[in-house]
Amino acid sequence: MAELYPSLAQCAIVAGALKVLLFPAYKSTDFEVHRNWLAITNSLPVQQWYYEKTSEWTLDYPPFFAAFEWLMSQAAAYIDPAMLVVNHLGYDSWQTVYFQRATVILTELILVFALSRFVKSVPSPNKQAAHVASLSILLSPGLFIIDHIHFQYNGFMYGILILSIVLARKQSTLLYSGIIFAALLCFKHIYLYLSLAWFVYLLRAYCLDPKNVLRPRFGNIFKLGVCVVGIFAIAFGPFVQWGQLLQLKDRLFPFSRGLCHAYWAPNIWAMYSFTDRALIPLAPRLGLPVNRDALNSVTRGLVGDTSFAILPEVTKEHTFLLTFIFQLVPLVKLWFRPDWDTFVGAVTLCGYASFLFGWHVHEKAVLLIIIPFSLIALKDRRYFSAFRPLAVAGHVSLFPLLFTAAEFPLKTVYTIFWLVLFLFVFDRVAPVPERPRIFVFDRLSLLYLTVSIPLIVYCSLGHYLIFGWERLQFLPLMFMSSYSALGVVGSWVGFMVIYFTA
Repeated sequence: MAELYPSLAQCAIVAGALKVLLFPAYKSTDFEVHRNWLAITNSLPVQQWYYEKTSEWTLDYPPFFAAFEWLMSQAAAYIDPAMLVVNHLGYDSWQTVYFQRATVILTELILVFALSRFVKSVPSPNKQAAHVASLSILLSPGLFIIDHIHFQYNGFMYGILILSIVLARKQSTLLYSGIIFAALLCFKHIYLYLSLAWFVYLLRAYCLDPKNVLRPRFGNIFKLGVCVVGIFAIAFGPFVQWGQLLQLKDRLFPFSRGLCHAYWAPNIWAMYSFTDRALIPLAPRLGLPVNRDALNSVTRGLVGDTSFAILPEVTKEHTFLLTFIFQLVPLVKLWFRPDWDTFVGAVTLCGYASFLFGWHVHEKAVLLIIIPFSLIALKDRRYFSAFRPLAVAGHVSLFPLLFTAAEFPLKTVYTIFWLVLFLFVFDRVAPVPERPRIFVFDRLSLLYLTVSIPLIVYCSLGHYLIFGWERLQFLPLMFMSSYSALGVVGSWVGFMVIYFTA
């Protein structure tokens, strides 16, 4: 590791110093969400955690994350006890802000550890590429924007995810990979989107004989089953005993929310919504029926069902079925070829499917694709060509999360600097593939990147100079979401071709 410069530790220190400077920056409602959770877990007995509703930001993460909040609240009591009062809604003393910001940085050390394990796990000829990929994740604009300005705790959970992926590389550590992933599900249930990849891989590579799928390894099945059931029993067992399982289900899976999250994660439904809006003025000429009740909807999907004026309505069942089908396709290959590269590819494609076709998908969920894909993006130039539009679209789509003027230069300059630096380095480090690259796809990818610059300028500044701050507010958000969706979909199609031809 000594020959790799700059090291992960050095970059973590410099990045940490920059993040400390961001303590006074904009913070979203998620800051109050987590402050409230600190108060709930500190002030109330466990039996009341998932019933408390003084604040609208009720506890809706699994029990391990609730325990994590309780653990942090023990330290918070020494910093500012007032932050732990449930009735102190919107409380944001400087001690509270600094404490919560600092905990995000400190817990991100788990990500640093996981990335160091990833670099150590690869063969020597590939260490430089693995190191570059690790630095790109550590310094990710996604984590920078979401965790350290907008405010969440994604860094350490993605560290757990990467650690589970790394442990899946060797037969001797497959069991630990399953245990860690089970624990991760008890921290944040969004990782259920990736769970089928673990299920198929562990079943095929750990529970069944590699040479004969009809020959079960009963010892391995027993160990994995006991460990995974044990993890879930620790997390959910007490709530089962108290008869609160249905209450947890209602909190963890609030299906009353609409199809599209405000404002539009860059997925298939963003493109669907854009098409619906574009068809409204054309409907009289084309003789299309118009749903008048939906004309005033901007498809924000905050609460209730999203409405479409022209196109057919989309139900939860439609999204679940499409997500399952497009996850099942790569899992077929994983079943027949249960090696690590195929596994990471399947994890990535499961992330794509859930993001592109899921119900009420958040913009932030794009990291479910970007982070596992980063681990194999430098396998060769074909992989990198599919990763490049995802990196641009995924990170640019996060810009609407920070809508304040003070943070505009931060998000723009940092993201552009990261894209220029890492896409240039990736292009230099990625080896030439054994199979020929798709020439047309490469050119379209370059065109897509070129369009991103004027689009960012228009959506961030030009629109408001032309129309003012009050008129057509949804337009730049719609353009940004639809453009980013085009990049994510294009990246998905490109990677599907690579995955099945590799």
